[in-house]
Amino acid sequence: MSAPRKLFIKSYGCQMNVYDSERMSEALASEGYVAAESADDADMILLNTCHVREKATEKIYSELGRFRPLKDAKPDLKIGVTGCVAQAEGAEIFERQPMVDMVVGPQSYHRLPELERKIRAGDRALDTDFPQEDKFDHLPKRSATARGPTAFLTVQEGCDKFCAFCVVPYTRGAEVSRPAGRVVAEARELVARGVREITLLGQNVNAYHGHEDGLAGLIRELAGIDQLARIRFTTSHPSDMTDSLIAAFEEVAKLMPYLHLPVQSGSDMVLKAMNRRHTADQYKRIIERIRQARPDILLSGDFIVGFPGETEADFEDTLALVEEVGYGQSYSFKYSPRPGTPAAELEGVDDAVKDERLQRLQALLIRQQRAAQESMVGRTVSVLFEKPGRLPGQVVGKSEYLHAVHVAGGQAGVGEILPVRIMASNSNSLLGEVSQG
Repeated sequence: MSAPRKLFIKSYGCQMNVYDSERMSEALASEGYVAAESADDADMILLNTCHVREKATEKIYSELGRFRPLKDAKPDLKIGVTGCVAQAEGAEIFERQPMVDMVVGPQSYHRLPELERKIRAGDRALDTDFPQEDKFDHLPKRSATARGPTAFLTVQEGCDKFCAFCVVPYTRGAEVSRPAGRVVAEARELVARGVREITLLGQNVNAYHGHEDGLAGLIRELAGIDQLARIRFTTSHPSDMTDSLIAAFEEVAKLMPYLHLPVQSGSDMVLKAMNRRHTADQYKRIIERIRQARPDILLSGDFIVGFPGETEADFEDTLALVEEVGYGQSYSFKYSPRPGTPAAELEGVDDAVKDERLQRLQALLIRQQRAAQESMVGRTVSVLFEKPGRLPGQVVGKSEYLHAVHVAGGQAGVGEILPVRIMASNSNSLLGEVSQG
């Protein structure tokens, strides 16, 4: 019996790529592949790419260059590029990196087994179509092996919003939602394997329409799975925060009090130029309603600094919005033009100005994040323990607010959900001890 082939997948970017990488691994298991510990030990390397951030394409080419010695030493080694850079670059990847054997877009990874057979026969494989068939219908049934207590589950892909700065509609396609029945079935399979918390994923997840009551209806149905203890979702668009979804934060105990709701800017002028389809005031009114439904909710946001045309007054509007809303977590970036997007054709803001504004914004956001963590000291939170910590005997988990929490060994086991009294706040995590009563 021949030894199994070994597969190494490196994922970049969002949680959806983490989920996609899991499904790609499962698809290639049918061709005899098992996971490799590292690229050095692999018979096939896949780079599952993201095209959102600046210079994403060049970073992938640089990474491919580092695999050249491996390819030279192992001529039978197969290398593939998947995901959004693959979709955007297509056959150009073969031109720039001839050692690449396979280029596969994010909607075609269900075809990996047949593409793998093609490259094993000595041909190259390119598939960046948007196939009519649903890839989820053609993926193998998920393994029954045990797994960790948390999991991502993609329920929606693509985006129809066409924000002026974003490549997602071009690399992931139009919005598509998976039928609720299939999502629930996959969730049940994950729970049977030991999963206690599921995060529902989508490029615009709250535009989900695979249930008659949208994402809220899906959440309510998933909440009926006995051993599923926690539900989260990301990433959302303000325009799709329905009344029913807001009410779910109050009515569904398993829906965690954490929401990532990007606003990008506090300036109405910039928001209009971005084609965000909401104003700053509309965003703030949505936040008010969510906090009425769940007063303890922790908010997270995305911010872009230095979008073309942004003035100092526009930036001050962003700072004012951040001050008013208050964020427990956040992600902030300097604007970088993405080829093919409308904003890429606009005259940009000076880099030095963008740098200075980003530093000011991040200083404010860091203060808010630290304040949110410090407010947990002395409180008892519910922690799902996920893995051993770095220190001997330590266990690490996440609170309902998505804060990382460390406790000393012997207090908890992986997969347990226990009350933890928070004793101290570090820069990016909390220290606690399991509450005894």
